[in-house]
Amino acid sequence: MEEQAVVLYSAPAIGHLTPMVELGKLLLTRHLSLSIHVLLPSQAYEGGSISSYIAAVSAAHPSITFHHLPPTSLPPDYSTTSPHLETLALELLRLNNPNVHRALVSISETHRVRALVIDFFCTNALSVARGLGIPCYYFFSSSGGGLTLFLGLPVLHRTTTRSLKDLATDTVLRLPGAPPLLPSDRAELLQDRNDRAYELLLESATNMLMASGIIVNTLEKLEEEAVRAIRDGKCVPDGRTPPLYCIGPLVSSGDGGKAGSGGGPGNDKPECLTWLDSQPRESVVFLSFGSLGVFSAEQLKEIATGLERSGHRFLWVVRSPATGKGHKAVSTAEPDLGALLPEGFLERTAGRGFVVKSWAPQVAVLDHGATGGFVTHCGWNSVLEAVCAGVPMIAWPLYAEQRQNRVFMVEAMRVALPMEEAAGEERTVSAAEVERRVRGLMGPEGEAIRERMQHLKQEAQAALNPGGSAQVALAELVRSWNIA
Repeated sequence: MEEQAVVLYSAPAIGHLTPMVELGKLLLTRHLSLSIHVLLPSQAYEGGSISSYIAAVSAAHPSITFHHLPPTSLPPDYSTTSPHLETLALELLRLNNPNVHRALVSISETHRVRALVIDFFCTNALSVARGLGIPCYYFFSSSGGGLTLFLGLPVLHRTTTRSLKDLATDTVLRLPGAPPLLPSDRAELLQDRNDRAYELLLESATNMLMASGIIVNTLEKLEEEAVRAIRDGKCVPDGRTPPLYCIGPLVSSGDGGKAGSGGGPGNDKPECLTWLDSQPRESVVFLSFGSLGVFSAEQLKEIATGLERSGHRFLWVVRSPATGKGHKAVSTAEPDLGALLPEGFLERTAGRGFVVKSWAPQVAVLDHGATGGFVTHCGWNSVLEAVCAGVPMIAWPLYAEQRQNRVFMVEAMRVALPMEEAAGEERTVSAAEVERRVRGLMGPEGEAIRERMQHLKQEAQAALNPGGSAQVALAELVRSWNIA
């Protein structure tokens, strides 16, 4: 009998790849005879090292095969006025269709390909799948709330004429399934309707409506209003909404470390976990900002001063400052803590504070009993990891869609306090604000969020258990693929 396969086509950045691989692992738990093939395009920008992650997953899961697609290149005369690094990634992915076609034909020679699951950045592959008669499903790696906004983008585009960046700053956007948003809360790539990145994402949102289904990595009980709005067709009032499958929360397991997050180098117990072992229960605030989250040297000093004045215990992952403008100017150099942090800070906070250079095992830290709060950049993988661990959050968005995630986390999900930034392009956060929010989360102000997170932790476990919402959604998805 011909072996059956599901092909996953990921965007190259680690934050997109990790949840898609977790989906592959989940599928294998239900169908041991299935083979999973992951198509990986070449990277347009450094989105976190993925080679060690791939090696670890391949070793632990022989049924998952990674296919590295040949590099694509833009025409010599290509130019763009778009300021976003993602624009280049999206353009290169558009050129990948011949490579995707060859890979699917090659896999089809030895397997029955039941479905192609594409990242929402990889929208152009939809036409390849249709040409080969393979059902194509979108995988949305951000929140259900983010999906309501993405599905509604074509409607917003048709019914408005001005860019979000040109609207009055206090304009309130009221959209189905989402709490009220300000224009500045929407994702960076969607601020300017004349920007090439906006055009490419609008195309992706339009194509999504032609997919056989949409898979989203979320927990229904976490985002009930957003999920209901999508299923009721409110986000696409004038057309068809594909079937929705909420298969989360999928978080990284320990067999392949996420850069700046999940697992990690080597098998020795990290020193920060040993330090946590000696701290009182739920007493430590953990600060970590993802694989692309970096700050200026000035901002690092403000964070340090705020943490010191808060009086609370902390575990803080510090990376070298940005090497240029924007949070994506990531340096791989090891940070010089003595030069970056206020003079005497490490000595004064010794015992109640622990500063880690560049990387910490995020899932293990969040799962540790001593961790009582999490200051996060609002990346969706990190939010789900905190939900699974039952750890309340302080939301400090840095880039991409994280500003809208903050609104969802604070207003809709009720899992976080918001970090308030100063007005202006740099969006700095003062030491006083860091101190205020840390004290608030760890004190009486954070009590309601703590209770909510414990409830959601139980809901997350229930969803992934037999008969739970994620397992039911997965069974429906597999059934739609006619896998024997």
